[in-house]
Parts: sequence; C-alpha cells; structure tokens
Amino acid sequence: MTSQPTLETSGSDPAPKGPGTGTGLQAGLKNRHLTMIAIGGVIGAGLFVGSGTGIAATGPGILLSYALVGVLVVLVMRMLGEMSAANPTSGSFSAHADRALGRWAGFSIGWLYWFFWVVVLAVEATAGATILAGWIPAVPQWGWALIVMLILTATNLASVGSYGEFEFWFAGIKVVAIAAFIVVGGLAVFGVLPGVHTDRAGLGNLTEHGGFLPHGPGAILTGVLLVVFSFMGSEIPTLAAGESEDPQRAVTKATNSIIWRIAVFYLGSIAVVVCLVPWNDTSITDDGSYVAALDSLGIAHAGQLMNVVVLTSVLSCLNSGLYTASRMAFSLGERGDAPKAFARTTGRGVPRTAIIASVVFGFVAVFFNYEFPDSVFLFLVNSSGAVALFVWLVICFSQLRLRRIIQREAPERLVVRMWLYPYLTWATAALIVFVLGYMLTDTEHDGRETVLLSLAVAAGVLIVAVVKERLRGRREAVDA
Repeated sequence: MTSQPTLETSGSDPAPKGPGTGTGLQAGLKNRHLTMIAIGGVIGAGLFVGSGTGIAATGPGILLSYALVGVLVVLVMRMLGEMSAANPTSGSFSAHADRALGRWAGFSIGWLYWFFWVVVLAVEATAGATILAGWIPAVPQWGWALIVMLILTATNLASVGSYGEFEFWFAGIKVVAIAAFIVVGGLAVFGVLPGVHTDRAGLGNLTEHGGFLPHGPGAILTGVLLVVFSFMGSEIPTLAAGESEDPQRAVTKATNSIIWRIAVFYLGSIAVVVCLVPWNDTSITDDGSYVAALDSLGIAHAGQLMNVVVLTSVLSCLNSGLYTASRMAFSLGERGDAPKAFARTTGRGVPRTAIIASVVFGFVAVFFNYEFPDSVFLFLVNSSGAVALFVWLVICFSQLRLRRIIQREAPERLVVRMWLYPYLTWATAALIVFVLGYMLTDTEHDGRETVLLSLAVAAGVLIVAVVKERLRGRREAVDA
C-alpha cells in the first residue's frame, strides 16, 4: 500500500506472457456490441421475475422504490464512469479500488464480485433449465442446465467477439420486448388499443385500491430491498469497454445513457404493469407481473411469450455473468491477486483458464442447487446477496480519492465528471449504508440474513487480503 497512489500504481501491468499465451485481451467488441450491452445490460431477468413480489409488498408505490434505486444506480455509475473513462481496464472498479484505497480493497471487492457472478451462473442456469424442461420434458432439468452452460462456455471460449455477438442479439430481443410491452400497454391504459377492451386498465389503478401507498410510506424501503439486486449488471459496460476499439468513448456513452435506460426500461415498464392490473391482484405474484399484465389484455399465449423473453434474459445474464466473472478473474491474476494462469490468454485474446475456473465453480453450484437446495445453495445465494451494495460503496470511496489523483496527474482524462463532487458522492455512500442498515431490520424478506452472511464472507475475504498484503510486504523487505 502507498499513501500517494498514482494512476499507474497497479492494475495496468500487461498479462504475464509465456508459452502458449496470447498478448493479453484484445479489442474484439464492436461499437454496436457495446451499445447493446449497455442498453440491454440494465435489463436483468430479475425485472421480469422478481418485480411481482415488490409490487405485492409495496403497491403502486413500488414506482418510488424503483426510482430511488434508479437514482442510486445513476449516481454510482456516474462515479464509475468517471474513473473508467480516465483509465479503462478489465478490472473496472476492482482495479480502481486497488489504486485508490490499496491492494486489500481491490483484492477483496474483486473476489467478492467474482463470487457473486459465479453463484448467479447457477441461479440463472437453473431458471433457464426450468423453462426449457417445461417445453421439452424429455430432457431432464439438470440436462438442460448442463446444455445451456456448455453452449455459453463454448461461446465465451471462442472469442470476445462471440460473446459480444450473442449478447447483441440477446439484449436486442429484451429491448424490443420491453419497448413493445410499453407501447401496447400504454395504449391500453389510455383506452386506445385497437381490438382490446378492458375495464381494469387505467391510471385509477395507481390510487383506487387502498391508495398509492396502501402499506404506508415505510413500504417504499421494503420495495427498495426487493428490487435493488435486479439492477446488478449496470456496471458490465465498464468492464467490457477494455476490449473495445475506443474504450473511453464506450464508457462515456454508456455512462451518459444510464438515466434514460433506467427511466424507460424499469420505471416505464413497471408503471405500465401497475396501471394495467390492480396491485393486489393475485395474478401478479402467481403468474408474474408482466404475464399478468399481458393476460389482462387478452393476448393469446401471453405466458409462453413472456417465457421466451425471460429465457432470453436468463441466457443473456448467463452469457454476461460468465464473461464478467472471467474478466474479473483475469484482472485479479494480472495484478497478482489470483493464480497467474488466470491472466494468460489464448492467441485470440481469451482468458481461457479464468473462464474455465469460473464455469467449474458455476457447475459445482448447480450441483448444490439440485442436491442441497435448502442448505449449501441457500447459503451461497444469501451470502452473495449484498455484494452489489458492497461494490457500490467501494466505488463511492474509490472515486472520492481517485478524483484527486486524476486531477493532480492527468486532468485531461476527466471526460466524465461526477456531479457536485464530493458532496453527492458522500450522500450516495450514506444512502447505501442506510439501505444496508435497514436490511438488518428486515426479517420478513431475509434481509438481515443476507447482510449478515454477506458480511461474514466479506470479512473472510478481507482477512485473506490483509494477510496476503503483509506477507508480500515481508517478502519485499527481505528482498530489499
């Protein structure tokens, strides 16, 4: 650790070279790939699957919950955009924390983030397998999970361009589906959708069933707890930008577009849902919020149509999760915080060992999901649940210090600037801490258990980081 870090203190060394290795990551992502990754990356499967629970617990006021989390994400992504545009890297916020706060911070948050995404691989593989087994029951559910994981692993092993191409089409389907849903649903809300007549749709659903906040203002925070994790993935463009032709432009564009992306895809679509169907309708939780909204319009095969969209989102999340986990592992290996093999690449710029290590853990987690769903796998899920908030908090503290470093050493790199620095950064950090604190009071939705288990895992990783740093210091002292 050093008291005066610089932009080049760590995280920027080239990957180790050796027999059979390439020359590091390559710029295989095109502008259209980055654009669609940025637009579609914010639309996770959680939006389609988990929003029903939030609506049932909060009522129409869930819009305020989404708006509050949306503002939080916009602010955090603005900070990350500032740091990533100044110094694009595959390690993104982990590499920035390394420079700004110390090796212990980059090590800890990098491994926690990797852990989060490899657990997500198991969750999404199981979700996708459930849908596919419903369509083709001749193949067992575990068989579909295996098939899906193998296909996307092969895609990521081929080249970064293959990942980008798959994600381009996956994200494109999600974007078109959400846009069509908003247009069709919006026309129905105002009673101008040709051929559809429903007496339940209308703006009155926002206030007529117990009011806008039927469970009181406190339910807004409950809603925040239920929806905050569906925003994880907004940071992926900053990791992917390192493998694009113009990283600075890609990061700047993704950062500047985050506001309208959240406003349209999250707030816009959820507003349509709560206007089409009363918030207390049991179909919202039984069938899913989007399926219930489509069913209310009498659209034939609405459930299957939505299953196609959900499956696409699941595959997109799997594809991006494997990519993100492997690039974080690559960055950790590059900085000496993971086995050196993780930082070796093939001739096509693919970190093969990092990908295989990530997917192996994902396969193990899938096995736990089938064999020990209520013990081992539940622990994995809950212990990774608060990582998103930890990541966002580290981004805040990293930006507070790295801004001063950039201003001192390379002010021309500040092409993206955090608004009202440092006051808005501190306010954002305080809000994240408040959400974590409120989660500790939540026993109904497992918020307390999630935070405590995540803190326990984080503490374990932090201890390893501190011990590793001290051992490194002793070795350097002996060498000197």
